[in-house]
Amino acid sequence: METAQRFRAAVERRDLAALEGLFTEDIRFYSPVKFTPFEGRPMVLGLFGVLLRTFEDLRYVGRFEGTAETSTDGDEAPSAILLFRATVDGKQIHGIDMLQFDDTGRIKEFTVMVRPQSAVHALGQAVLAGLVADGLAPEPVDHPA
Repeated sequence: METAQRFRAAVERRDLAALEGLFTEDIRFYSPVKFTPFEGRPMVLGLFGVLLRTFEDLRYVGRFEGTAETSTDGDEAPSAILLFRATVDGKQIHGIDMLQFDDTGRIKEFTVMVRPQSAVHALGQAVLAGLVADGLAPEPVDHPA
């Protein structure tokens, strides 16, 4: 799956522009810190801008390929899983990026899973701050106790 190799190379170079052509217009990005997916190429590219700034030492350490059922239509799609390690706010993260491709080879669904829970929390806080700073998410509202 050539797209997975191109994706990995773009992320490792922190080349946001190179990611744009790899995503379908209606890509869905399933995050470990948000219940609903991020949807659409502009939003997902904005999210990747934040992620590329947030991960301090992202490195891919493995790869698997096959097929998997998609969340959107339930059909089996060609898929690749890229295993990674990174640091966010001093927390070591182990994770996977699952890429699912359309019939032209572009990424139509992207799912991230990370561990441990403390790293998920640190990642969620850092990503939210980045999305707010970039104008992609509203400022969180504190509710009085």
